[in-house]
Amino acid sequence: MGKVRVAIAGVGNCASALIQGCYYYRYGKDTIGLTFPNLGGLTPKDIEFVAAFDVNEKKVGKDLSEAIFEEPNNTVKIVDVPRLDVKVKRAPLLDGIGKYLKDVVKVSDKDTVNVSEELKNSEADILINYVPVGSVKAAKFYAEEALKANTAFINGMPTFIASDESWSKRFQDKNLPIAGDDIMSQLGATVLHKTLVKLCVDRGVRVDETYQLNLGGDTDFLNMLEEARLKEKRESKTSSVIAMADYNIPVRIGPSDYVNFLNNDKVCYIWIKGRYFGLVPLTMEVKLHVVDAYNSAGIMIDAIRGTKIALNRGIGGALISLSAFCFKHPPLQMPYQEAKRAFIEFVEGKRER
Repeated sequence: MGKVRVAIAGVGNCASALIQGCYYYRYGKDTIGLTFPNLGGLTPKDIEFVAAFDVNEKKVGKDLSEAIFEEPNNTVKIVDVPRLDVKVKRAPLLDGIGKYLKDVVKVSDKDTVNVSEELKNSEADILINYVPVGSVKAAKFYAEEALKANTAFINGMPTFIASDESWSKRFQDKNLPIAGDDIMSQLGATVLHKTLVKLCVDRGVRVDETYQLNLGGDTDFLNMLEEARLKEKRESKTSSVIAMADYNIPVRIGPSDYVNFLNNDKVCYIWIKGRYFGLVPLTMEVKLHVVDAYNSAGIMIDAIRGTKIALNRGIGGALISLSAFCFKHPPLQMPYQEAKRAFIEFVEGKRER
């Protein structure tokens, strides 16, 4: 299968967890935490990071192995990452810094680079979009640069690109795979919420109302204090849950508040109200506490390897099964077990996409 050459747009906590995770499993003896230790002949050690883009003065110009530990990144360190000889390049700012984030991120005054040329020069197979929530212009900019560079694109953020037919067609026309949108956590708020709702539906419980509230202390939650940046994030999470029932469920989902001392911890509260046999009432309350960035890192490793498989097979356009398994707002929503089965069939060559 060869190596997978990956470029990253946005060197935040998610990028830090992804890079650290790849080296943790490269050096470690165990595979605990990996859904697929080997996926189609690819393991985490086959992933190489070849380019990175950011705007933060503390990160631009530094080796990627150092930049992932610069403030305001605050996720936990699990491994020493060796020098990667990949310098973080200054990207265009666009709408990447919101009104709250601008107080904690000083923008570099270095010259911006031509992203598509950097992708070509680094021979990147895949570009991952990790720009902040609500950075719609920035997300679409990186998708355009990937098309210019003939690079596959993985959209880890909630701007709707892979799930948009017009974008998918553009990637299909260039025979480039695209996956997204909005990375699903390994065991996070949305996958847990949709699984609980699906369980209720499958067991004959009528779900009358449900909500999901989240607290966190990283820049993602700080950025989401700006309500205008939340529209697609809220829609992404909500659509994933309501797709589990064939009837309308009143749902309220959304990041709720920024608590700075939580750092990269995320606390989620899920509440479900329903009725079962004889219309007897039922309520369910669940609390989930995770380190946020690492919750999506393993799923992104799966998405990277699945996208490389698509590249090797010459498949362009939206990757349906991969996106349903790895993302909250895919082109086609599926229950978790169905999505996992479809993704495995794709990897095994039993399903086209």
